Amino acid sequence: MSLVIQEHARARLITDGPDPRPVPVELRYDPEQPQTVHVRLPGGADWAFGLDLLERGLRSPATRDDVRIWPCGRAQLVVELHSPDGVAVLQFDNAPLIRFLSRTGAKAAKRRPAAAPTATATATRA
Repeated sequence: MSLVIQEHARARLITDGPDPRPVPVELRYDPEQPQTVHVRLPGGADWAFGLDLLERGLRSPATRDDVRIWPCGRAQLVVELHSPDGVAVLQFDNAPLIRFLSRTGAKAAKRRPAAAPTATATATRA
């Protein structure tokens, strides 16, 4: 049984054009990197950053390194990814992100001994 959690979500790629373009996105959590979420975009681009950043971004604007996340209304979230090649702005519905975070939290709780303190999350970019 694989301990890796993968959640497929649909995001809208925000561009200068009149309509956002829907794109499939994969959210991935690996217990070997317990504080990290991986976001795989079409074309194979993979971004890694702290789960805590995603959690905070659901409630209020949060930034770490090349990743900015903020709520957009009551039911959506915007993720802005900066790279030397440019900026990608994605808009997500909250429901798949909350479901993903719930699954990762349950998995982390099963792996942690009862008396172990919670680890502090750190952000990395792949």
